[in-house]
Amino acid sequence: MSDAPRQVMVFAAGRGTRMAPLTDTLPKPLIPVAGQTLLDRALDLARQGGADRFVVNTHYLGGQIIDHLAGNDVAISDESDMLLETGGGLRKALPLLDTGPVITINPDVVWTGPNPVAALRAARDPVRMDALLMLVPLDAAQGRQGGGDFSLDGAGRIGRKGDLVYGGTQIIRPDLLQEIEESVFSLNRLWDLQIAQGRAFGITHPGGWCDVGRPDCIPLAQALLHG
Repeated sequence: MSDAPRQVMVFAAGRGTRMAPLTDTLPKPLIPVAGQTLLDRALDLARQGGADRFVVNTHYLGGQIIDHLAGNDVAISDESDMLLETGGGLRKALPLLDTGPVITINPDVVWTGPNPVAALRAARDPVRMDALLMLVPLDAAQGRQGGGDFSLDGAGRIGRKGDLVYGGTQIIRPDLLQEIEESVFSLNRLWDLQIAQGRAFGITHPGGWCDVGRPDCIPLAQALLHG
């Protein structure tokens, strides 16, 4: 894995409206779960998975996140003027990153079992893959509301609809972001371009996973982490 991506973008700019009222005064990434903030969990996951360069974007109550990260080896991509969503946020952060693939992490989930960042870095084939998503079976996705996001074909390529949930961690080439005209857009736009080219893949995580998007998910996540 010596040539596997080592740079990480953590998405921490959202308003966290589903987590209200906890997010009325606290950004969701700073909510503690089992004694550690979601943001610190995401950064630790990345470090333990082999990453060594970090960017975090901020918007809602961003000053609290900047203060929390003061003194750490983390660059800040400031979206205080406009919330750009995941696709626009990644594109804005590119000057803070090296060229090439980026590991992206949504911090509002918890994982048990194999480190998903390490697993993605080990499984990625740079010749075939412009995106490699970590997926979770729907029946193992604690805290999830709604159906699945993707399916996998026999070669491991992702397709829309199916019983696999995007787990919030991936390795992705950002090149095609420049073809999207809008300023504010989801990474779904980039995935659609990569799916159309047959270059978007997924692998399935064998461990535990919990969405921590609502207050009632916190005890589920803590129970998962405590085994």
